[in-house]
Amino acid sequence: MVKCAICVHLIYSDIVQKCREELKAIRETNPDLKPTLAIIQVCLCCYIPADFVSTQIGLNVMQICLPRQCTEDEVIDEILRLNEDSRVHGIFLHLPQSFLSRSCHFEVFTEMFVAVVICQHVVRSSTRWIQEQQYQPWRLRPLKLQPLSPVPSDIEISRAQTPKPISQLAQEIGLLPEELEAYGNTKAKVHLSLLNRFQHQPNGKYVLVAGITPTPLGEGKSTVTTGLVQALSAHLKLNSFACLRQPSQGPTFGVKGGAAGGGYAQVIPMEEFNLHLTGDIHAITAANNLVAAAIDARILHEATQSDKALYRRLVPSVNGVRCFSPIQMARLQRLGINESDPSDLTPEEVRAFVRLDLDPEKVTWQRVVDTNDRFLRKITVGQANTEKGHARQTQFDIAVASEIMAILALTDGLADMRARLGRMVVGSNRNGQPITADDLGVTGALAVLMKDAIKPTLMQTLEGTPVFVHAGPFANIAHGNSSVLADKLALKLVGEEGFVVTEAGFGADIGMEKFFNIKCRTSGLKPDVVVLVATVRALKMHGGGPNVTAGVPLPKEYINENLQLVADGCSNLKKQIQIAHLFGVPVVVALNVFKTDTQAEIELVCRIAEASGASAAVQCHHWSRGGRGSVELAQAVKKVASQKNNFQFLYNLQDSIVEKIRTIAQKVYGADDIELSPEAQAKIDYYNQQGFGALPICMAKTHLSLSHMPEKKGVPTGFILPIRDIRASIGAGFIYPLVGTMSTMPGLPTRPCFYDIDLDPVTEEIKGLF
Repeated sequence: MVKCAICVHLIYSDIVQKCREELKAIRETNPDLKPTLAIIQVCLCCYIPADFVSTQIGLNVMQICLPRQCTEDEVIDEILRLNEDSRVHGIFLHLPQSFLSRSCHFEVFTEMFVAVVICQHVVRSSTRWIQEQQYQPWRLRPLKLQPLSPVPSDIEISRAQTPKPISQLAQEIGLLPEELEAYGNTKAKVHLSLLNRFQHQPNGKYVLVAGITPTPLGEGKSTVTTGLVQALSAHLKLNSFACLRQPSQGPTFGVKGGAAGGGYAQVIPMEEFNLHLTGDIHAITAANNLVAAAIDARILHEATQSDKALYRRLVPSVNGVRCFSPIQMARLQRLGINESDPSDLTPEEVRAFVRLDLDPEKVTWQRVVDTNDRFLRKITVGQANTEKGHARQTQFDIAVASEIMAILALTDGLADMRARLGRMVVGSNRNGQPITADDLGVTGALAVLMKDAIKPTLMQTLEGTPVFVHAGPFANIAHGNSSVLADKLALKLVGEEGFVVTEAGFGADIGMEKFFNIKCRTSGLKPDVVVLVATVRALKMHGGGPNVTAGVPLPKEYINENLQLVADGCSNLKKQIQIAHLFGVPVVVALNVFKTDTQAEIELVCRIAEASGASAAVQCHHWSRGGRGSVELAQAVKKVASQKNNFQFLYNLQDSIVEKIRTIAQKVYGADDIELSPEAQAKIDYYNQQGFGALPICMAKTHLSLSHMPEKKGVPTGFILPIRDIRASIGAGFIYPLVGTMSTMPGLPTRPCFYDIDLDPVTEEIKGLF
């Protein structure tokens, strides 16, 4: 009996020592990890070796005490709950043992030995958990693509391909089950915790797809982006991710149709991509309109109540106790009021606290809806008798023009998003001071509405390669790029040798410039290469061809070979290459080939592009062939991205607002100078006074010309850029000068796209969606 006890003691000591050594090694490489043993105890009278586990071995202990009369189901429920808790690495179940006949001392010794053995398993479980958390090589299985000729419609192509279950794709690219939040079988939100798991993982290569000044038809940047990642992953076997903007439903039902790419270079299912997706735009709409409702309600209540009545309602007595909410305490601090007891404020302090004194004429916040509705461009609200004569003129914007959308695209996490939402300026008081969402007390509610929208949505291309779809800010009054968070997640997932391909809206003079000066400045990410998309038809337009109009057949100049028009139009291509070089980033020109392009035209464009400084210029056939049609582009991108570049910003944030605007106008657009209206100059003075002068600039200008004149094609010169007005998105973090009139609410054409959209009531298939 003595020998047995000695043997047990030696085994016990050996296990304890090994556990300590393994724990030490774990903590050296993973200082934030806390291996935890959960002990479920039934009845308080039994001995639990929790202190021993904690002090002698060094494990964290989570102790759960259940009552003696608990049922078996309650114990099982607790076990299941702990199994889902990522903080727990082992469970020790301690049930009553009233039938035991051994001495208490032997029972304690036995319990301690069992605990040690369990601790050993917890330590080993922690080691396995660490291994699971490490970056894993992709095991991507591309989907086979069999292109047809002639090429069917986008929706027919999308429907003919069966997408992988989204859980399978997630597993193939190294996502853990707990990092995925499925929305059906083909799309899922990805949790931001991935950034913590891969915080030490090097980023992959960062590729921006931009374009020359487009025709009203667009030149296929989304299609090039999708075709490029299909080529990289499905054909070159390189990890790659596309990061795309979520389209607004306004254009989808209006004039443009879908935005999931096209032909055999699409995101699928295209119906889900183009419609509700995972509800992010609906969340933005709800949050935006909550702010609008809060503004008008506050103006009404302040106009119809005394200070005392306002204070009583803003800080009510609940169960006999009055206290400020946390957001009200923050407002008191901004006002310089240091009291925390509502009864201690002076009448003057009460007045300062309850009166925002918003000037109805200076409210800048608009309501939004995700529909093209021209009759909402100017409206009157507050006409009911219940609003007591407090009517005012206002307007609706399209949902994606909301500042909340721009914030979603630029934020780096929940805390940052909440802070940005709170800084949003909604108008001015009668003394000219800015009023924010924090002042309205609505910030926390906005964060709640946006807590799911902050997670990027995972989808796939036609060839089964991964895509993040996230955010879709306007490319004129905002920066027109998908989210920083999607890019950051993707850069970690692809690994050091992988590629993340993202797209900038409009031409390079707008979307690319804002990508560099705003998005990259915010994210700290540095691009490796720019893919500049061009088409023969757009170059012909810039060379002097007739106007191109959506919905109208192309003139013969765009169908027949015309080398002179192409050569003359390449001036715009050369200028856009030069703009990218201002930022020190190399350029690969992707010529998006159409069936009307001739070989002579294609070869001419590629020669001129390379002579103009492009590192490579290749023709792309992804629309008709899928990823196989962009292999040459993928090879060029791989080669150029491996070379070192000298990325730099165009201006310093400490430059004056005027100087930053002038720098963009002269160096990017080619203007001789800028001209400020009196209103614009007054706004600059105001923003400088408020401390907003060091924000980056987001120019709101037509995308149809390098200048402010849409009809001026090619490379206009000798013009002065007029700055009509200047506005600010303080939460998003930029100032946006208005060059001409900018519409933030599109209208429906005579024959909108919705005429062709329908639903089969038997199969539930959508028809006519592009």
